[in-house]
Amino acid sequence: MKKIAIFAKVHDPRCLGIAQELIEWLAGRGITACVEEHLSKQLRRPSAAKSAESAEIARDADLVVVLGGDGTLIAAARLVGEREVPILGVNLGSLGFLTEITLDELYPSVERCLAGAFEVSERMMLLASVERDGEVVELHRVLNDVVINKGALARIIDMETSVNGQYLTTFKADGLIISTPTGSTGYSLSAGGPIIHPSLACISLTPICPHTLTNRPLVMAGDARITIRLPMDETVFLTLDGQVGVKLVCADVVRIRQAEHATRLVQSRSKDYFEVLRTKLKWGER
Repeated sequence: MKKIAIFAKVHDPRCLGIAQELIEWLAGRGITACVEEHLSKQLRRPSAAKSAESAEIARDADLVVVLGGDGTLIAAARLVGEREVPILGVNLGSLGFLTEITLDELYPSVERCLAGAFEVSERMMLLASVERDGEVVELHRVLNDVVINKGALARIIDMETSVNGQYLTTFKADGLIISTPTGSTGYSLSAGGPIIHPSLACISLTPICPHTLTNRPLVMAGDARITIRLPMDETVFLTLDGQVGVKLVCADVVRIRQAEHATRLVQSRSKDYFEVLRTKLKWGER
């Protein structure tokens, strides 16, 4: 590995300090770290790292180190997912579902990555598009979920949903969450969706506060192609990984399918997925 990219919470002084130390540690091994421009401006010694635009990082990085929480990692995953660059997520607060490497494990984990002695967890991603008047106006890759939700008015919305060209139902609800297994422990879980092991290839559909009580979460095969039409003239938004928002208009068509590429997360050697679940969800506690 020749080019290592570093992402960190730019507004967190602790993240900035650790990023600076990592950059100097890599420099001592003859490796120049690449950092995105916002982070570069916050560093004490910006010359110690190469400042790069997001597109350059996505094109050239051999490894991405994320210092922060799951949100920072998800943003990085959308950036480099097409190249399937390994991502090492280091959590500096409470244990994350995705950033499971602790600070104590940071340097040993980076050393293993440099030596090629690491294991990754393959996480499927979704490709979501918005068609308007027969043209694709939005195209996004997501790691966690695609959410259709209503605007400020307290009205339910109609979402005419088909799977592989077959009509499923018209969800009458506050919204609909289309989630990967990775995203099943996020918004979908809060809305009553199932927890799905990240090694599976499947897509879950979880309605948000459905008007019909018999509308329950559904789990589809990973190769399912989901189409959602919005026949009503209401203010509706499409939210991607909780970080990107798109305003939808009447007659827009949202299409969702499995992306061709996956996110590759470097695994911790000290904990497994079930331990993360037990810790985050406080299973077994009274």
